[in-house]
Amino acid sequence: MKMKALLMATLCFVAVAGTSLATAEKDTAALPEPAGDAAPAKQYESFGDTQIVDMEPVKHMFSHKSHVVTAGLTCDSCHPSLFERKWGAAKAKGDYNMASLEAGKYCGACHDGSTAFNTTGPETCKLCHGSDMKQPEVIVFNRPVKGVVFSHKEHVDMGLDCASCHDSAFEMRKGAAEETPGKFTMRAFYAGKYCGVCHNGNIAFAANTRCTTCHIGVKGLEKMSSKAAADEKKH
Repeated sequence: MKMKALLMATLCFVAVAGTSLATAEKDTAALPEPAGDAAPAKQYESFGDTQIVDMEPVKHMFSHKSHVVTAGLTCDSCHPSLFERKWGAAKAKGDYNMASLEAGKYCGACHDGSTAFNTTGPETCKLCHGSDMKQPEVIVFNRPVKGVVFSHKEHVDMGLDCASCHDSAFEMRKGAAEETPGKFTMRAFYAGKYCGVCHNGNIAFAANTRCTTCHIGVKGLEKMSSKAAADEKKH
């Protein structure tokens, strides 16, 4: 009797164990493949620093990361059709300026206001140039002579835009013309450089007339400074 009971218990144990093993095998078969066998996430190579900061003709910044990773562009989207893959190649061509961008060259091939934000809107300038690009109302030159004023606002109100003067007549950088006082002269104006591009007697009054319009002298500069200080204090 005891032998019979022991035999029955053993058979029950084997049956339960077999059922459990079969269930485990079934569950194991249903498990997904290990994560280690999954395809690796797409990787991007930055080829060094993702930001390109160009100091000439004016300081501006280009982010490789935003174009490659965010926008999904590839190297041949821009190279070599728009930019040679060589540092300084665009500058060497002599036409790497805002006028070319507005004509659809270089960055302007995409930044036309349709494919990507345009290059002419004042609200977009700071995206590349890294400042608020606030236009000065009056520019004062103190070299090679002191007390020469240029009304920036007056010229903008006439309908001129940035590309009308920059970078063909003036580099878009404060003090750039004054860095070479030997070149920034009335003689240069008469030859059609700097202000003389327009102030030739045909487009605008000639540079050798109406001298006091621009040359206000030391005393004029002092009066202008005093007035500006008084207005600031008043406000």
